[in-house]
Amino acid sequence: MTEEPVTVDPGPDARTEDLRARLGAVQERIERATRAAGRSDRPALIVVTKFFPIEDVLRLAELGVRDVGENRDQEASAKADAAAARDAGRDLRWHFIGQLQSNKARSVVRYARSVHSVDRVSLVRALGRAVAEHRPADLGPLACWVQVDLGAPAAEPATGAGHGGAAPADLPGLADAIAGTDGLTLAGVMAVAPRGADPGPAFARLAGIAADLRRSHPSAAGISAGMSADLESAIAHGATHLRVGSDVLGPRPAVG
Repeated sequence: MTEEPVTVDPGPDARTEDLRARLGAVQERIERATRAAGRSDRPALIVVTKFFPIEDVLRLAELGVRDVGENRDQEASAKADAAAARDAGRDLRWHFIGQLQSNKARSVVRYARSVHSVDRVSLVRALGRAVAEHRPADLGPLACWVQVDLGAPAAEPATGAGHGGAAPADLPGLADAIAGTDGLTLAGVMAVAPRGADPGPAFARLAGIAADLRRSHPSAAGISAGMSADLESAIAHGATHLRVGSDVLGPRPAVG
């Protein structure tokens, strides 16, 4: 009698185990910071996968990650298409977090659940038109976050320096435009803390801006803030969504 060959399950590969360890460490940081802030609501983790291959995105999906962020449409759309073709990636929620040109709106609305970088009324109009004409019905409304320039004085236009965003003074008009556009929902505010400075004051300012927004738009309760280096401070100041890349995925690969 010929014996059947024994198949040995090789188990997770080394990269999956590396991602598992890194993801677990970030989740522990989030848990500790949430407890330290006296909060019962745990912020959502968006893993930023820019410049990393689709294979890493699929590994993260197998590890339970559902929210992934990208900041370039060409890369994001290709990954979203590739993930949708694989069982592990079909439940992923894609968040567009980079600066967005209006002419890319048509592409972004085909895959993104949310855009975290809405900073001008012309972009709101472009997204509204694109959603009406090109958005798959199963994705539902497009969640829009107003990106705030925390370096801009409260009553003056945005500086245009740093990471971009709208001036706080422009926030009410932008929020009204989003809320008044069919197919879009106003999710809240997003910001990046200024480089080289204590993020605490910046995130405290963002929390105040978010509270002002909720007075006129009570459902816009989201605060997208906090990255690898400053997530604890963001959580202490009420962040509901964290955008973490390098601490989960490691150093970004060189891009030619």
